[in-house]
Amino acid sequence: MTTATPEDIPDHDPTLVALTVEEAARRLSIGRTTMYALIRDGEIRTVPIGRLRRVPAEECAAYLHRKMHTAAA
Repeated sequence: MTTATPEDIPDHDPTLVALTVEEAARRLSIGRTTMYALIRDGEIRTVPIGRLRRVPAEECAAYLHRKMHTAAA
């Protein structure tokens, strides 16, 4: 059995720059509730676009980068 990669997920689009909370959670391989908690705690920033709230795609990588540096310290 092989592990699914982002390319195997039909709705994964690497060109997206603004993600829904669910898309961002999927990219980090975490649950939606955990993603909302990270947003609430200010760990992951979001931006309003009209009546919607989106997670900038680079926030996922930035969050992991910050976590890697704090874990190594």
